[in-house]
Amino acid sequence: MNQKAIKCCITSSILLIILACVCVVALSMGAMNISIDKLISILMNQNESTEYTILMQIRLPRILVGIAVGGALSLAGVILQAIFRNPLVEPYTLGISGGAALGVSICIVFSLNQTYALSLPFFGMIGAGCVILAIYGLKSFGVVQNVQRLLLIGVMISFISNSLFMLIISLSKSEQMHSIMFWTMGSLEEPNRMLVYCLLIVSLLGCLITSIFSVDLNVLSLGEADAFHLGLHVERVRNILLILASILTGFCVSISGIIGFVGLVVPHFVRLFFGSDHRIVVTASYITGAIFIILCDLLARTIITPLELPVGIVTGLVGGLIFIYALVKK
Repeated sequence: MNQKAIKCCITSSILLIILACVCVVALSMGAMNISIDKLISILMNQNESTEYTILMQIRLPRILVGIAVGGALSLAGVILQAIFRNPLVEPYTLGISGGAALGVSICIVFSLNQTYALSLPFFGMIGAGCVILAIYGLKSFGVVQNVQRLLLIGVMISFISNSLFMLIISLSKSEQMHSIMFWTMGSLEEPNRMLVYCLLIVSLLGCLITSIFSVDLNVLSLGEADAFHLGLHVERVRNILLILASILTGFCVSISGIIGFVGLVVPHFVRLFFGSDHRIVVTASYITGAIFIILCDLLARTIITPLELPVGIVTGLVGGLIFIYALVKK
């Protein structure tokens, strides 16, 4: 094994240990605290007690959703920042999450989510995909000539998507408006186990595919001209990675709502501590994003017990303050 592979294995192992510890703490803490010893005993014996129901029906699914959402949104941020070579790019600034939110709101307004379990992620991915198609449609007709102008188009599409999203909310019924507004604040609570497992599978597959393209991301970070001269098929790789980022974002937004700052903050901190090599950044960002979301959800569940804050509010506050502090110190 070369030095980079050894460093990647060590980094991933340390972060996985931290993630395991955070998951144990998240399982044990909440409105009803459970000691570590009792936690192990409950999980080993699997007795149908109140504590066992809380662990298996409420806390464990939230942790699985947190791992999937945190990892997937961090991956989307890594991909987009490498493609556009801009540290401010994430699914929300580019309009992908706005398109996903628009698709989900349409699904809720027509009550399709009450009939088909997979309708929310389907409409979320359709909305995110439409944003990518709109951006590349403008590019194919010669309206957009370079990556930076492509980014500006994405930002404008984000504003348009958010405006249409607010229009749908204003025209919806009161109970639908309440559902959409609560969903936009972000939550890791998902009672449908099938959706939880589907989200986790999509997220892990996204991590695997992004890892395969990690060397290509390193080349893309140099610029399109340099990447082309190094033999990379820039257009094909970029299209594949943008589609992957839109699928990950659409799936996450449709299930957990709008959770900001993860795709922006996590890749920055990973590059700050572990360097810019995407062979390390991809895996480290996935695990770090999972850790960040689970900790934010734990804070949201415990800071004003028995009430619960939306996790999107906590990630915005905590992520923004940490990011400002890191920039000032740097």
